[in-house]
Amino acid sequence: MDPEPTSPGEIDEKIIELAGRVFAMAREGDAEGLAAYVDAGVPVNLTNDKGDSLLMLAAYHEHPAAVRVLLERGADPQRVNDRGQTPLAGAVFKKSAEIVQLLVAAGADPDLGSPSARATAQFFQLPDFEALLG
Repeated sequence: MDPEPTSPGEIDEKIIELAGRVFAMAREGDAEGLAAYVDAGVPVNLTNDKGDSLLMLAAYHEHPAAVRVLLERGADPQRVNDRGQTPLAGAVFKKSAEIVQLLVAAGADPDLGSPSARATAQFFQLPDFEALLG
């Protein structure tokens, strides 16, 4: 017997489980796993209940290989989460020069978000990161 179909507006538990796995991969830096799931159809700009994208999670948790894989597959470096934060500001906050460089090269705006990446670098007195932001 087939399982009952979900009602309109109801999310299948398997989809929720899959999304949880993919977000965990971003937080843990599983670049190969992320690539496989995105290549299989998971939206590269998928966001969680806080508006954090896969790219935001990979950047904030300092996983340059995962950031690279997501950017190569079209992840939006400009996506702002529900708190007004960007992946670039998160990378500056975590002092991850490699990720900052990847995001800037992908077109991330250092003045986007609240606080912006530039404001974050200035607040924490990170002149090297201010220079990376251009």
